[in-house]
Amino acid sequence: MRTIALEEHFATPAFLSGPGRAMAEQARSFAGAKIIEMLGDLGEGRIAAMDRAGIDLQVLSLTAPGVEQTDAADAVPLARDTNDLLAEVVRKHPDRFAGFATVATVAPEAAAEELERAVLTHGFKGALINGHTRGRYLDDEFFWPILERAEALGVPIYLHPTPPPRRVVEASYVGNYPPEVADVFSTSAWGWHIETATHVLRIVLSGAFDRFPDLQLVVGHMGEGLSFMMPRFEQVMSHVVKLERPVGAYFAENLHYTFAAFNWTPTFLNLLMQVGADRILFATDHPYGSMGAARSFLDQLPVSAADKKRIAHGNAERLLRL
Repeated sequence: MRTIALEEHFATPAFLSGPGRAMAEQARSFAGAKIIEMLGDLGEGRIAAMDRAGIDLQVLSLTAPGVEQTDAADAVPLARDTNDLLAEVVRKHPDRFAGFATVATVAPEAAAEELERAVLTHGFKGALINGHTRGRYLDDEFFWPILERAEALGVPIYLHPTPPPRRVVEASYVGNYPPEVADVFSTSAWGWHIETATHVLRIVLSGAFDRFPDLQLVVGHMGEGLSFMMPRFEQVMSHVVKLERPVGAYFAENLHYTFAAFNWTPTFLNLLMQVGADRILFATDHPYGSMGAARSFLDQLPVSAADKKRIAHGNAERLLRL
């Protein structure tokens, strides 16, 4: 069974010495140099690991925090250089790698142009955006040139977590426990995922999908908690928001959802019951998640063989035109 993994990360030396410096230091403190080495491996070592795990194709994206928190003067050229480097990797291994573009959201018109260049020149399959841009979210019409261009090109935007704005961390996550507890609480244990889910809901409520009805977003980590709250959100918000479609329609028609290291059957079943197998895609969150564990989880999913194939590769082939 072919497997296409959609949330698979890499890093470049320029990123690690710039916007990714703090991330790299934190990663080294938790896991030594191994994570950084794996992020930088875009050749035979990564492919061998994919072979061992049974992963056929990775759609590669620059790891968080990306360039979203960087000044435009630095973010625009770094995004372009990152995409050019990734394009070379994909050209060397077209059967094993595809690409999501890095875009400088702080400069939306430049980001839209770079997305178009990456798609039309390099054959990239969409863009990955790491959450908010200095506290501003994609429901802000400031960013809609990016959404408009993605829709026009027929490619999705993968909305990836990033830490909440500092003022949110201080208000909601700093508490009666050590600072290191708050750091993890506000990121990988909870805050990343709630932040991303809230970002998606803001986009829905803003009417962005009414303005760009064919736009597709992808969210990871088994939907970032959205599936559990979908019925409640639709029940309540339907009385107060005026949109062109029922609130629940946007979750089923404009969103896709990946595993991304959430390899838990009850969580999967909740998502499956809410959105169906046609909207769920495979991912491993490499190198932060285990490719082998993700593949084993995929193999034992309690779904039909046809649905398993859709999740493993068919839905990605349709969405990304692979």
